Amino acid sequence: MDDGYTVGELARLSGVSVRTLHHYDAIGLLTPHARSTANHRRYTGADVARLRQILFYRELEFGLEEIAEILADPAVHPDAHLRRQHRLLRERRARIDGLLDAVEHELRASGSGIALTAAEQLEIFDTDRFGSALAEVEEQWGVDAHTAAYTKEDWAAIKAEADSDIVSFAAALAAGEPADGEVAMRAAEDHRTHLARWFFPCSHRQHRKVAAHYLSDPATVAQWDEIAPGFAWYVHDAIVANADRAGS
Repeated sequence: MDDGYTVGELARLSGVSVRTLHHYDAIGLLTPHARSTANHRRYTGADVARLRQILFYRELEFGLEEIAEILADPAVHPDAHLRRQHRLLRERRARIDGLLDAVEHELRASGSGIALTAAEQLEIFDTDRFGSALAEVEEQWGVDAHTAAYTKEDWAAIKAEADSDIVSFAAALAAGEPADGEVAMRAAEDHRTHLARWFFPCSHRQHRKVAAHYLSDPATVAQWDEIAPGFAWYVHDAIVANADRAGS
């Protein structure tokens, strides 16, 4: 656009909520630098590029103050940020690939309604690999491997609760509720508390990771989009909006 982007336009373009953009402006992290012909504030192409850097670092779990310090260094060329982020992302992908694989296997077993003993878990999931990966999962994700103690009645309750969460998201999407609206965010909060109740401590920050994981697995996206086109993205965006609302 000739005179830049409004905050609403940038929110739609980036997937970041208007509330978050206002917060970034308030703390001086991302301030619009252009004016429209009517003298309204607008985000320039350079502002959009800066937001892209901020989002990369946020995805890598840098705090806002730390990101501000990094981006404030005039000696660092934008390409240096990209190279650094590329390296960090590759390291992160290598680290979590094994963890995700182990967690997915365990969740598939959990979803079958079968309570596995620790010995059965290790036998099914490859003893050495799963055992070491599970230890990392407990450390990195806060997963408490207590699901083996669940009964079939527990799993029935878990499935009923999970199904109810999915129905809430689907109903909100079908009704045209925005992903960052109250209805969708309430469904996201119910989903977060469900995970915390049955599986692992799930802060809003942790919930963001869960949402990112949903989109990182094409099989999960395909399965969820069978419910409704764009369903996986809708759930992801609702979770992110709910975390933004919580300030996490």
